[in-house]
Amino acid sequence: MAAKVGKVVWIGRVLSWLVSLVFLMSAFMKFKGGPELADGMAHLGLPDAMIRPLAILELACVAIYLVPATAVLGAILLAGYLGGAICVHWRVGDDLYTQIALGVVVWLGVWLRDARLRSLLPFRTWPT
Repeated sequence: MAAKVGKVVWIGRVLSWLVSLVFLMSAFMKFKGGPELADGMAHLGLPDAMIRPLAILELACVAIYLVPATAVLGAILLAGYLGGAICVHWRVGDDLYTQIALGVVVWLGVWLRDARLRSLLPFRTWPT
């Protein structure tokens, strides 16, 4: 039984790191800038002045998410960030699949790596 729990935790860690890499790449691209970023922000109706604060916000949320003691708070913050992204993309008629999938993976990763969260939000078929 302990081996299964260990595997579950490692799967959660891998998922958490993978989704964190997506956010880190997004923040890096915002710091890097460029005409594609400016065009994307214009398409979304967001001013260029929001680029750097959004990048800093992403980095802060990911840092909080990756620390085991604050992972649930980080997941809440990333879910809020993604909620804003969903709202902005929905407003301009873009697809929302990426943002929704990222949100699911954020929570799945923290759920798998935190036994307390698994006990708080159990599935009936989850082994006890």
